[in-house]
Amino acid sequence: MVRYIRFADSLSAMVGKTFGWLIILMTFGMSYEVLVRYMFNAPTPWSLDVSFIMYGTMFMMGGAYTLSRGGHVRGDFVYRTWKPRTQALVDLVLYILFFFPGILALVLTGWKYAARSWSYAEVSVNSPAGIPIYQFKSVIVAAGILLIIQGIAQVFRCILCMRDGYWLEAEEDVEETEQILIKKAAKGELS
Repeated sequence: MVRYIRFADSLSAMVGKTFGWLIILMTFGMSYEVLVRYMFNAPTPWSLDVSFIMYGTMFMMGGAYTLSRGGHVRGDFVYRTWKPRTQALVDLVLYILFFFPGILALVLTGWKYAARSWSYAEVSVNSPAGIPIYQFKSVIVAAGILLIIQGIAQVFRCILCMRDGYWLEAEEDVEETEQILIKKAAKGELS
């Protein structure tokens, strides 16, 4: 189980970090749009659609990575007061009852939408440029599959926690600036 968890975590991290670079492309794309719109009075017909597609892709493909790092929303004000075994039992039940059926519905419905979209090379109706969006609909399926892979790893984490009494944490990856500053302050490194 631990090997599978490490595999899923590393896959989710690789995909999430790779698609995270879309933020740079979005920044350049929107900056270009602002420049040509306000400096040259020549707005682009494609910029808004492309930014939506890139943001949606980044958001969807980062879901499994966020799940692997415990970043999704939960009722922590109650959850954090429970013992790890209780947390694991509740998480396991919720994964089985809600997470997997929801993600399976996402994959199946996404497959239907993507297949239909690919069949007629769908383009955006909101843009005069006719930006292709069929490939974006395939992201729904890919993101769902990644969430299933990571969800199985989370179930394994629950099982291990119920057995051992503690959570198997994800390997160190990225640390938030806030946490770095707290550690430095505790060591007296901040002046």
